[in-house]
Amino acid sequence: MQDDIIVVEHLTYQYLGTDRPALKDINLRIKRGEYVALLGRTGAGKTTLCLSLNGIVPHMTMGEFSGRVFVDGTGTLDKPVREMAKKVGMVFDNPEYQLSQMTVREEVALGLENLGVPREEMLRRIAEVLRIVELDGLDDRSPLALSGGQQQRLAIAAALAMYPEILVLDEPTSNLDPLGKREVFRVARQLNKERGMTIIIAEHEVEVMALHADRIVALCEGEIVLNGPPHEVFREVETLDRIGVRVPQVTQLAYELDHLYGKWEGSYPVTVEEALQALQGRIGGY
Repeated sequence: MQDDIIVVEHLTYQYLGTDRPALKDINLRIKRGEYVALLGRTGAGKTTLCLSLNGIVPHMTMGEFSGRVFVDGTGTLDKPVREMAKKVGMVFDNPEYQLSQMTVREEVALGLENLGVPREEMLRRIAEVLRIVELDGLDDRSPLALSGGQQQRLAIAAALAMYPEILVLDEPTSNLDPLGKREVFRVARQLNKERGMTIIIAEHEVEVMALHADRIVALCEGEIVLNGPPHEVFREVETLDRIGVRVPQVTQLAYELDHLYGKWEGSYPVTVEEALQALQGRIGGY
């Protein structure tokens, strides 16, 4: 049985100068190798939860923090962020915020240099992670000359070079075109399925999350409202609508048919393939 690699216990956090907590009594366990999607409208607490997983909250923010966060048994309050980065790689919504070097190679090398990784090992890791995100051959390219999707994949490569066990992505496709989004989702899926990496992603693309995530965690005003497999969470159409989270279009269709005719049996579909299977033989009954 998989063990819990992340344990969040009674986490509450309120930023200095705000009138309400960004997170309120969050309790969450994430298993090693899970792909977990965080859903919620802007201000729901997704980013604060992501930042708490490697200690950026509270070490690098100002506010009132209570509760505990453990990553593979280590409390985030007990280690500096640079140490937690060895376990938890972070990728943010705008890759340009993370890119600061003159070349792709130097960008990936930056974190390794800060850790004092020997040169030969550094070069080996750079080549390895650029190959994983399919940026090999672009070592000498300026990060600013890359497309948005390539920049985000470079940010992922820089995080991967630290050899983390967990990759946290905070709305990584919000500024990307459809092609860039597909590139990022492909890499995340590959890391999870082929390498067993734990993926935690805050995202609005519910169709993609329904397809790839093992678990959906829906937040509203700093609290967890729903937490479970995609079929269980997306069945709660009315609750999700109340907190500003849409469901996959095929799920919405099944919900509407169910409420119009009352004939839907079993779980609502969350992917197109499931919808096609479920609708075969049903069309004549509507």
